[in-house]
Order: sequence, then C-alpha cells, then structure tokens
Amino acid sequence: MRRPSVRPSVGCRPSVVGENAMESPALGLAAVTVSAVLQQAYFSLQVIGARRKFRVSPPCTSGPPDFERLFRAQANCSEYFPMFVALLWTSGIFFNQGVSCACGALYLYARLRYFHGYAESAQQRLRPLYVSAALLWLLVAFSCVGILSSFWRLCFHANGRHPA
Repeated sequence: MRRPSVRPSVGCRPSVVGENAMESPALGLAAVTVSAVLQQAYFSLQVIGARRKFRVSPPCTSGPPDFERLFRAQANCSEYFPMFVALLWTSGIFFNQGVSCACGALYLYARLRYFHGYAESAQQRLRPLYVSAALLWLLVAFSCVGILSSFWRLCFHANGRHPA
C-alpha cells in the first residue's frame, strides 16, 4: 500500500492527502450535508427577497398569499432539515453510504421541487411532498436495518458466538 502524501494546508497543521478524495469514509455524506445547508440558505434568501418584494417586515409572517406560501415552504423545509440530516448520517454510517447519499440527493431535489411548487400554488407542493416523505421513510428503514445489523454483529459475533 502506498503511503499518503502530506501537503501543507492553509492552517497550521499539514493535511494528509490520499491517492484520491474518495478515501474519506464520509465524503459523500458530507457533500450531501453541505448541499442541504446551501439549499436551506437558498430558501432563506428567497424569503428575504419576498419580504422586500411584498413589503412584509420581520417579525410579521402574514402578508399577500404569494408571500405566505413562500414563507410556509421555507418553514416546512427547515422543520424537516434536522430529521433529514440525522437520518442521512445514521443510514450512511450503519447501512450504506452510497445508497444513503443517493436517497439524500433525491430528497434534496424533491424538496427543491416542493419549495418552487408551493411558491406557485399550494396544490403543486403535493407530489414533491409525497416523494420527499417516501425518501425520508426509506432513510428511516435503512437506518433501522443498519443499526439492528450492527447490534446483531456486536451481540453475536464479537466473541465468536453465534445464535442457536
């Protein structure tokens, strides 16, 4: 095995750079997480723009229907964000990073469609809402399978014991 090269980083400590960037055990999960954070920032900026356009000053949350739909879309996406990140990482660590990242990327696309659909009309949010909910439930299932599998290995294979 080839030893990783050491390259000075911007900070004080040198960083270790492997043969390729995919050697990081959580690179995909980190990329999807940062994408999700950027998406939340985008949604927030859209609300800021709508506040200016419709002249709705904080802390008011009511105004013209176009503003209220956009505001609700951003709030709904923010409410699901912590659950999404927790499930993405749990599923990625205990089940499979690649499958979890694919589900995460699809979830982010569905939430983007949800946001833009809701901004147009309340009815247009429904299909992306159902798709994103199904993807969250899939991440829940993957997380449960991964955790149960880890407990199984820990309990029955740690000392060479096997269930009867």
